[in-house]
Amino acid sequence: MKQILSFTLNGEQVDLVVKPTETLLDVLRERLNFTGMKRGCDDGDCGTCTVLINGEPVRSCLTLALTAAGKDVVTIEGVAKDGKLHPIQKAFMDNGAVQCGFCTPAMVLVAKALLDKNPHPTRHDVVYYMSGNLCRCGCYDEIVDAVLAVANGKVKEA
Repeated sequence: MKQILSFTLNGEQVDLVVKPTETLLDVLRERLNFTGMKRGCDDGDCGTCTVLINGEPVRSCLTLALTAAGKDVVTIEGVAKDGKLHPIQKAFMDNGAVQCGFCTPAMVLVAKALLDKNPHPTRHDVVYYMSGNLCRCGCYDEIVDAVLAVANGKVKEA
């Protein structure tokens, strides 16, 4: 039996009919054409499907779409504003934290969630908070450096 799903996606109201078994990843990628989050392992292990729901990082491959009902969902497409990169996006570029780009959208979202909660994390805080997301290219040091650059105010306007 299909149900109506209403939620906010990157600041815009979305209303659509979904099956109770559809994942948020499937709805976002296949139905709404938001492809920033990737289908990686489909087990919630790699983190490439991460989106923010009410500011919290969640694995969209494991999250039923109906979980988003009435909530605020942010994908990487909703991070930049008015054509300007978010400071975290700029810091990733400035610090060489982007290689193949497969994990980057999810890493940026997790970093944003961390900095929204804790604007001045330690290196340990960043490593711990980001530990659930895998980078196939091994850019972990650069990713942590990018997050700390934003936390320490070392990122110029994008």
